[in-house]
Amino acid sequence: MSKILVAGILQEETIVKVDKIPIKNQPVTDMFNSIHTGIGGDAYNEAIALKWLGDEVDFFTLIGKYDSPKIVNPPSSEVHLATDYILPKAGATPAAVIFYDKERNQQIFEDIKNLREVKYDLSLFKQALPGADLVVLANANFCKPMLHAAMEAGKKIAVNIRNFKYRTETYNEVFLEAADILYLSDDNIDDDPYDFCKYIVEKYKTEILIYGMGAAGVLLYSNKLDTYVLYKPVKTNEIVNTVGAGNALFSCFLHYYNQTGDSTFSIRNALLFASYKIGFIGTSIGFMTEKQIEDWRELIWK
Repeated sequence: MSKILVAGILQEETIVKVDKIPIKNQPVTDMFNSIHTGIGGDAYNEAIALKWLGDEVDFFTLIGKYDSPKIVNPPSSEVHLATDYILPKAGATPAAVIFYDKERNQQIFEDIKNLREVKYDLSLFKQALPGADLVVLANANFCKPMLHAAMEAGKKIAVNIRNFKYRTETYNEVFLEAADILYLSDDNIDDDPYDFCKYIVEKYKTEILIYGMGAAGVLLYSNKLDTYVLYKPVKTNEIVNTVGAGNALFSCFLHYYNQTGDSTFSIRNALLFASYKIGFIGTSIGFMTEKQIEDWRELIWK
């Protein structure tokens, strides 16, 4: 079991299944079992997944000043996060509405409220930092001081930059330069995957780069092996909703890589973990156990 610090955004989510994106304009759509509400957000999803896999997790985030930190542990949760580092300092808790259709298209509306202006109490993060085996950060504004503190403490750092864009690269440079393990997705990238990954690796000297490409799979770069390897998706579950799949894959990879240092073993487990996750609607539910991962790994990669 590893001690992992996770910091980033938590949000209240409404996930809506629609026939097709773009959405047809009609006054009322009556569709049974098509709307799911819950707690999500990249960092929250990762914290829950790591906790599920057995790691000791401290979760650092900001929520609305009128909300209770207990929202991180809804009644349906099978694992629970400690609330010591969840601070109700924002004007309101961030929120998102996510539309998806049967073709795996998504349209996401996000509102992070005033989170860009709110600062986290860095002393709380520094208090937990000495015992950490890994620090997992989102590229939120309030995470930047944490990033510097983790670097000064010599901690291994993993960063998830979900929506990389060339025009915001300057803002993200401090995260890109500091990340030992980096997760990016191809959501806004039109470049050839190998060319793009080589650009990132050569510029920022990343130890591990995980490049998520949705239905096309994952391109994994390992500095230790000096390889770029494309891994195709695997199937363990029927696809219901792919929202949160990248968070699940990243978390599972970190869980195993932090224990073994074996990127091939870790990404194979992560692909299984993510493939099962997409059989569920909520972004922070639907996780395999380690025993299930082991059984499926032996079945697929024996």
